[in-house]
Amino acid sequence: MSAQERLTDSLYGLGWGVVKKLPEPVAVRLGRSIADLAWKQRGKGVLRLESNYARVVPDASPERLAELSRAGMRSYLRYWMESFRLPAWSKDRIKSGFDPKGLHHLTDGLAAGKGVVLALPHMANWDLAGAWVTTKLETPFTTVAERLKPETLYDRFVAYREGLGMEVLPHSGGTAFGTLARRLRDGGLVCLVAERDLSSSGVEVRFFGEATRIPAGPALLAQQTGALLLPVTLWYDDSPVMQGRVHPPVEVPGTGTRAEKTSVMAQALADAFATGIADHPEDWHMLQRLWLKDLEPRPSDGARP
Repeated sequence: MSAQERLTDSLYGLGWGVVKKLPEPVAVRLGRSIADLAWKQRGKGVLRLESNYARVVPDASPERLAELSRAGMRSYLRYWMESFRLPAWSKDRIKSGFDPKGLHHLTDGLAAGKGVVLALPHMANWDLAGAWVTTKLETPFTTVAERLKPETLYDRFVAYREGLGMEVLPHSGGTAFGTLARRLRDGGLVCLVAERDLSSSGVEVRFFGEATRIPAGPALLAQQTGALLLPVTLWYDDSPVMQGRVHPPVEVPGTGTRAEKTSVMAQALADAFATGIADHPEDWHMLQRLWLKDLEPRPSDGARP
């Protein structure tokens, strides 16, 4: 393990060890202070965030983009402060911490017994949404996590999410898809963060007018298992309660090859994500390159797991 990897692992360990013990108002102020400091430094992540927001809000002035990136960093640090503290939240705090609209799409789908795939972009705090599902709805689910370096950091995230009631599979290794399909055929729930492709098998879509790739997995799982595919978007308001929306199902086309069906479904998923992101751009935490025009042969950006 390199010195940088040891430092990264230690900082995350410090967050889970110390921040979760802070009173909530103190954690909120700390997160905002760190966000403002990072924003003022104008580092690579902040500049990339502004560049991404320029696609979402194409008529924004430089001043407006700066305002958005500051709000985006505050939202991003709210995610981290909440995530560090989630293991210490009571069940009642988790149950009252999220207010999703359109929940009937999920509950009706689960009641039908055919399995449900929830697909989300990197908005607000999907870990909190997941904890709400396992706590409020008392419904376990399976998800996938990107393998991080160092391995000890990946282990921390797996332990953290398993502690919230999630089954976590590694993104690499080739066995995740089969396990997810089995869970869905058993009528289970699968949740996937799905607006940034981490493989060579992504599906090209138009996203805010430009080409990018998103994972094929959600669409393929729905096709192969008969599960319902539901886009979900999340956002914060001025309250301690996170907001969200379960969008109507993405239907499997009645005709076409598997690749053609996957392309249509992926575009529908991207369109639903774009709707939620356009409404709440500051809560979209995309500090990495996303559009094909921006991608380099050797990606150098980190990823939020």
